[in-house]
Amino acid sequence: MSTRLLATALLSALVPAAVMAQNTAGIVATNPNGVTNPAAPSLAEVGSIVNQTSYSRLLTLNSVEDFCIFGPPESGPNSLIGNVEPIVVAYCAKARNNARIIPDGTIHSAHFIKTPMYVQIQGYFDGTRINIPFGDQGGELDPHGAENLGNPIGGNVTSNVSGQDVFYEEWMSFISYNQFCLRICTANNKDIDTALQCEHELDVMGCQWVMPGDYSNGTFDSCLGEAAAPPGSYPDVTSSQGQLAASTSTFRQRYTGTWSAESTGGIFTVGQTVTPAAPAYTPATSSCTHYATIANGINTADYRVVAPSALVEVSAGYSNTPSSASATASSSAASSKAASSGSNTASTSARTGPASAGSAAATSVSASAAPASAGFRSVDAGVFGVVGVVLAGVVGGMAVLL
Repeated sequence: MSTRLLATALLSALVPAAVMAQNTAGIVATNPNGVTNPAAPSLAEVGSIVNQTSYSRLLTLNSVEDFCIFGPPESGPNSLIGNVEPIVVAYCAKARNNARIIPDGTIHSAHFIKTPMYVQIQGYFDGTRINIPFGDQGGELDPHGAENLGNPIGGNVTSNVSGQDVFYEEWMSFISYNQFCLRICTANNKDIDTALQCEHELDVMGCQWVMPGDYSNGTFDSCLGEAAAPPGSYPDVTSSQGQLAASTSTFRQRYTGTWSAESTGGIFTVGQTVTPAAPAYTPATSSCTHYATIANGINTADYRVVAPSALVEVSAGYSNTPSSASATASSSAASSKAASSGSNTASTSARTGPASAGSAAATSVSASAAPASAGFRSVDAGVFGVVGVVLAGVVGGMAVLL
């Protein structure tokens, strides 16, 4: 029995079915593990050889030095992320999951955040070293896709931030030739479920708009943090841990598609015509520890796994204060993709101390007020939800990934 099935069986035996359904609905993955993935996440043995042609699609996000991202399986000009989303494969910072390794020196910055609702990592890197063509503005990957089979098909994610390895249901990742971000949603609260916190219908908005945080380059850190407002949500009053205010505005990415039913058909348009300049706010972080760099020590001449060296801690105990807006997205959806998934501009989050990162109880810090959101009331939210599901296959044929 696989680790995943065993964990589910133990939960079923110990927890009443109704309680288990309530507590894990939308959290623990129900979609099958990909056929090219190992049954459970694991680190490679020292002395073994990394399979740098692997088709494993199992991502793990455990820490600033232990994470995976997706990249094209082959190099070349046709390997633009938008062309290969269904077949991208896993590349990991540590040798694990029978996946390919991210060569040392590829990652230029990495910022890991653990919140009560999700874990997230974002940073800059040289994507050409994992087969992403130079200049590719990239795209968005998630467990849904045009046919609800996932992008990539068979892609799964795990994290051990709960104390054990768990396959999670909802996640989202943006990647371009020089920037990456990954969020795995690990919990619900009274206002927000994992599907909303890992919103997957804002695929042209880019990392800094969808996953606000520290996007400074050249630094490596780990922090605890408050949860952000769900992507596209603008609470009238900023609240901690991602909870929504009584009055919340919602932005929906605009797109147009076609529909058909027997002998009739037509064109539909969903979303707003004006894109907000930024996400609602950048959430506060605390208990940060800053590291000199991350490395796996693997020589790409032979890809033999070596014992990992300890992270070199530079500073600890610092907090990042939130700003009124994180990195600005462009006013048009198409150009915001280029701006926010390919820009080297750092987040406007201010630091109270040196570049830093960490692991203790989060200190609640009041975030700044959300920007004006007139014109973004969620009057079409219900219609959008229905249309988004019914027309997923149609829209999936376009650049938009549901």
